[in-house]
Amino acid sequence: MKGQRIGYVRVSAFDQNVNRQLEGAALDKVFTDKASGKDVNRPQLETMLSFIREGDTVVVHSMDRLARNLDDLRKLVQSLTKRGIRIEFVKESLCFTGEDSPMANLMLSVMGAFAEFERALIRERQREGIALAKQRGAYRGRKKALSDEKVSELVQRVACGEQKAGIARDMGISRETLYQYLRSISSAAL
Repeated sequence: MKGQRIGYVRVSAFDQNVNRQLEGAALDKVFTDKASGKDVNRPQLETMLSFIREGDTVVVHSMDRLARNLDDLRKLVQSLTKRGIRIEFVKESLCFTGEDSPMANLMLSVMGAFAEFERALIRERQREGIALAKQRGAYRGRKKALSDEKVSELVQRVACGEQKAGIARDMGISRETLYQYLRSISSAAL
């Protein structure tokens, strides 16, 4: 029985073009995530993993689109192939079926390690660029979520004993952001 060809596409930002990744590939269905690849907790990846069946083929543009680190990549490929699902990586011209040779497993490890290394280099260059921009005074970081007046209101409401979750919801921020404001205020008071 010949299964379906299922595509998986991932981009990190909402404005990135998803069409180029599997352009021209004959696919029965495509799952697209617009999320970071730092972990495997992605809605469309999880949906795809529950959708695919034995005999299907998962087609991915490149290894780094499926996983950013070698451990996650290996786990995903092994879990798919154990279920009788074939996985193809277009860019690397690699295919894994579960009946792979030691050479195929070596290639998975080597290519996955290169993808992880490349990501680490990108993060390092990004940190260096931010540090240089800070030295020049060109980098100011992320814009603050709340104005000084709103922060004062936040502090007063917390002091009055209001629930923090409700305050955060009213101000359109997460509870973690609320706690960060409270920590910065308490550390400034010391």
